[in-house]
Amino acid sequence: MLNLCVGTVVNGCFTGPCAFISVSLPVFATRRGTTMASCSEGSRTATEEETTESPAAQKREARLRKFRELHFKRNEARKLNHQEVVEEDKRLKLPTNWEAKKARLEWELAEDQKKKDCADRGENYDQVKLLEITADDAERWERKKKKKNPDTGFAGYAEAQLRQYQRLTKQIRPDLESYEKQRQECGEDFYPTANSLIHGTHVPTKDGIDRMVEDVEKQIEKRAKYSRRRAYNDDADIDYINERNAKFNKKAERFYGKYTAEIKQNLERGTAV
Repeated sequence: MLNLCVGTVVNGCFTGPCAFISVSLPVFATRRGTTMASCSEGSRTATEEETTESPAAQKREARLRKFRELHFKRNEARKLNHQEVVEEDKRLKLPTNWEAKKARLEWELAEDQKKKDCADRGENYDQVKLLEITADDAERWERKKKKKNPDTGFAGYAEAQLRQYQRLTKQIRPDLESYEKQRQECGEDFYPTANSLIHGTHVPTKDGIDRMVEDVEKQIEKRAKYSRRRAYNDDADIDYINERNAKFNKKAERFYGKYTAEIKQNLERGTAV
């Protein structure tokens, strides 16, 4: 409620009677109600915005989380790729047979350790090793040994003579009857000393001569299979007397030609000392 004084105003002063009028003005209440209504409406709008924006924020957080995971995986893959490149570069710088050498060294170290353990226990390493080998492995190794060819070809006269000696000794079959007979005939000279004179008294048997002839014929046949006809060079120097001598000269030239080249040139020029 608002009380108003109503009257006549002349030269800034009231003249005449005044009347008091009560006027009801619900302006403040209206404004307050409007303000409260606007606040409630604003809070309702903010709540609605929050409810409408929360799924979008969740999606954004999910995307950011996935992006961080992908970024972490990319860095991890880059690190692993770099490590693999470094390892591959190391492997390429190693010798070609490094893996075989490494396996061989590891096997040798393991064998040495087993030998030490057996020595500490007072056991024989060969026997312990044989106990660990199965029958199948032993049979496979025996077959592999039989398939291996020990004849590697001509590498030198000493090696060829050794192989020939080993081949001949394997063919020897001892005859105990002839052994006893010869020992009875020779008596004390069967076991010669420095004073024994039995050289040249042994007479070979006919069977022994036949075996020797058969072996020589086999050698000739085998040698004939190894040889092959080479192209003949008309311009080559003739330094042989027959085909066998020519083959021998070629072998000698192959193995010793680089050592005798200067001597041969001096002989040809006539400047040899």
